[in-house]
Amino acid sequence: MERTVFVVDDDPSVLRGLERLLRSAGYAVEAHASARAFLERAPADRPGCVVVDLRMPEIGGLDLQEELARRGFPLPLIFLTGHGDVPSSVRAMKGGAIDFLSKPCDDTDLLAAVERALARDAEARAARVEKEAVRARFAALTPREREVALLVAQGLLNKQIAAELGAAEKTIKVHRGRVMEKLGAESLADLVRLVDRIRDT
Repeated sequence: MERTVFVVDDDPSVLRGLERLLRSAGYAVEAHASARAFLERAPADRPGCVVVDLRMPEIGGLDLQEELARRGFPLPLIFLTGHGDVPSSVRAMKGGAIDFLSKPCDDTDLLAAVERALARDAEARAARVEKEAVRARFAALTPREREVALLVAQGLLNKQIAAELGAAEKTIKVHRGRVMEKLGAESLADLVRLVDRIRDT
């Protein structure tokens, strides 16, 4: 799927300049003159990043960042500002911003920030795909296999799990083997990592 750089800035000349620069660097670009306009067409699940002005009428960059987080849109943000201050930059970075650049910013710095943002977006998307795959495999376990998986991940031995669940140790051993096979876990460490991933959802 094509990666898109969404540019949000209320200054028409800045918007045109950024769009021209990003297109010349080979990126697909969508330009918006306000945060509200962007939110009306905010992509549900398109790869990319957002380059946004810090101060805009109605909805500023920091408010847009919070609104995107609230909506569950995980696009990385790069802030541009002619009015930077330490509290704003700290708030932006704590909110997960990739960079906080002053206007006029160096083209090389902006393009490097965009590349970092797109790389982070790609990593986050790959992690979400893996997490969904793990959740699907976990959902395919029987209720008893799920119980065994959780207890094995806690470090309990087959004998302890058997006592906990009131089952024969031999039965637990069979369940444990099926759990490892269905989840694609090759070791106890693999199983612990997969169960942690499920709990992190």
